[in-house]
Amino acid sequence: MLRVTVTEENAIEIWEVEGKLSGEWVKELERCWKQSTPKPGITVQVNLKSVSYIDAAGKQLLMEMHERGIEIKGCGCMARALVEQIVRDARAR
Repeated sequence: MLRVTVTEENAIEIWEVEGKLSGEWVKELERCWKQSTPKPGITVQVNLKSVSYIDAAGKQLLMEMHERGIEIKGCGCMARALVEQIVRDARAR
């Protein structure tokens, strides 16, 4: 299961992601992202604090989102390590 709750605070659109980011749920998050149209000047932030598992496809999607300007936040060992790796890989390119 995957749940995405979108809220807006000041100039930040926050996507709270819960559940597992794997299999068909990766495609669902990608669909939501590609259909979203944030207002100009709004920063989009994806918060992974309630994600229990991320597969290779989920990691790839998060990398693509990060490369396109989405801020990825992680909480907990797994998510934080994954976010650090995504940021490190993006800087290396």
